[in-house]
Amino acid sequence: MIRSRGLWAACHGPQRHSSTLVKLPSHYTLPSGDKIPSVALGVWQAGKGEVGNATALAAGYRHIDGAWIYRNEEEVGQAIKASSVPREELWLTSKLWNTFHAPEDIETALDQSLSMLGTDYLDLYLIHWPIAFKKEGNNILDEDLTADPYPTWQKLEELVDKGKIRNIGISNFNIRRIQNLTANKLKYQPAVNQVELNFWNPQPELLKWSKENGLLLEAYSPLGSDKQVGNSLSIPEVKDIACKLGVTPAQVIISWSVQRGTIVLPKSVTPSRIVENLEVFEIPQEDFELLEKAAGSHPPQRVVNPSMGWKLPFDVFDGQ
Repeated sequence: MIRSRGLWAACHGPQRHSSTLVKLPSHYTLPSGDKIPSVALGVWQAGKGEVGNATALAAGYRHIDGAWIYRNEEEVGQAIKASSVPREELWLTSKLWNTFHAPEDIETALDQSLSMLGTDYLDLYLIHWPIAFKKEGNNILDEDLTADPYPTWQKLEELVDKGKIRNIGISNFNIRRIQNLTANKLKYQPAVNQVELNFWNPQPELLKWSKENGLLLEAYSPLGSDKQVGNSLSIPEVKDIACKLGVTPAQVIISWSVQRGTIVLPKSVTPSRIVENLEVFEIPQEDFELLEKAAGSHPPQRVVNPSMGWKLPFDVFDGQ
């Protein structure tokens, strides 16, 4: 257990030792029957030489969440190759970028990721955004494939049957966009939906709807965006629970996310934090409900929204 001296000095009253806490589920079962680890190392925004995969693999991580657009899949592959972890013990996720939604482009994009990662299959491949770009030009909207992602999905289903992908899913889809996809006759339902999900943007409606419809959520930026992390770790309710349980504020937030029934994708390049983030514990129900209420007591603050940057004529999250 990694502990902050300042935190413990500030704690008052009885404290439990982490060894007495109940561990949360280490895996979720997908519709395919595959078991996906509940905590992953997220490598978004990790710079060259900073991915931290070697540290994470040595610490016990077996789930690495990457993407073609992160530009670091080759580094992830090198860390896997240098480790002694068998491929069948790893869960590798990548994502299809907006430029490659046309069915004829998908397998080539997938093959690039497979080559860089040094593997012949992915455990999970996600449509990164519900937005398709044309290959020509810079972020030119493909209106047809954005309005109807079914042709993209059908090609992904084909690649599952081909053995290059074991599970397929979506990312950054709101309820309306999920329903737009699943209204079609799908051979394989989306296994997960990866979204921005944290104390500042808890999305209770999406979480409730997803549970009711058997869709597992993955939470990226679980500690908030880079500018929010400090505030997240200073939330009074989080600090109080951390003191009571004898864990760190980050572990409280990550544990709360898993206890909500989501997969969590914390990202860090600091070795001690990489280790710490993997240790999740059950929060007592009254404290869990207190944190849930606090998360819903302020207007939601979504940070990741590229609609303006991509000059879209609409907000990608409209209509949710």
